[in-house]
Amino acid sequence: MLITRRTALGGLVAAAAIRPAFAAPEKVTYLFPAPGFLPAFLPFQLALKRGYFTKNNLEVTFQTGRGGADVAKQVGVGNADLGGGLGETSMIVRPNDLPVRAVAQLGSHPLFKLVTRKESNVKSPKDLVGKKLGVIGYQDTGYYALLAVLAANGIKRDQLEIQAVGPAGVTQLMIAKSLDGIMATPEWAIDIEKGGVALDYFDVEKTFPAMAQAILSSDKFIKERPEAVRGFVHAVLQAVRDCMADQDSAVKDYVAAVPQHAGKEAYLKEILGRYVKDVYATEPASALGTFDPKRLATVQKFYVENQIIQKAVPVEDLYTNDFVK
Repeated sequence: MLITRRTALGGLVAAAAIRPAFAAPEKVTYLFPAPGFLPAFLPFQLALKRGYFTKNNLEVTFQTGRGGADVAKQVGVGNADLGGGLGETSMIVRPNDLPVRAVAQLGSHPLFKLVTRKESNVKSPKDLVGKKLGVIGYQDTGYYALLAVLAANGIKRDQLEIQAVGPAGVTQLMIAKSLDGIMATPEWAIDIEKGGVALDYFDVEKTFPAMAQAILSSDKFIKERPEAVRGFVHAVLQAVRDCMADQDSAVKDYVAAVPQHAGKEAYLKEILGRYVKDVYATEPASALGTFDPKRLATVQKFYVENQIIQKAVPVEDLYTNDFVK
């Protein structure tokens, strides 16, 4: 058989196309902003359980940081390949010469809602003056989202007390009636209600266009290992779609992956139902994972004007939608 230049090149292309199936998986470290067993991170654990990372030729190691802003710093200096924050986290750290950008977003609505104890008599966010609120920590993006909500309602930081109480304290101290309110994820609100505390809910999105959970990476990692980023994003977004399509199945596999939740299936389905309805929902469905640059610009402008961050950076440096496609 005569081997021409064309057939030789064709063979090389074919070999390249199948090589990833036999290549050793790429090792990737992902840093959670809070303990990885929390239901907020169900899609990540589901992606691991269902082999979506493996299918994308990845070997993923999960680790835990101390809030979204801290995670972004660790990613920015190269201590982790990817990490979790909110859609607006990159604008908090990038002005400090930390080259971090968001590569995917888990839904199009805010992760947090402002919740207050009914007996604290907060009828609107403007009534938070003089109250005591809790956040995981001052390096958590929930704290920055709270500052934005306060600013949107004309309230200054020193007009109330904000305590950093850790991931367990936000629920425990609300149940103990030591806090008037928190910026709550769906599961925290449910836990507080199950602890016998009636809540009032305030939709953050009505006053400030806060964002959902986001996957973050550094410019360096994105440039050097784009396929690892793409594979991770695709795996997690597939898990989010699974959650939206069949919550019972998703919860079953999640419990198998995180057995400490065994026996809590009904509770987990209630939490996942809120995530699907209040956070993951995206129109059109094909836009799941993507960022709206106009929304990012609005959030960054607000953060700067209210001195939550010191300066703005080009919006195109805050995110990329390339890995969602």
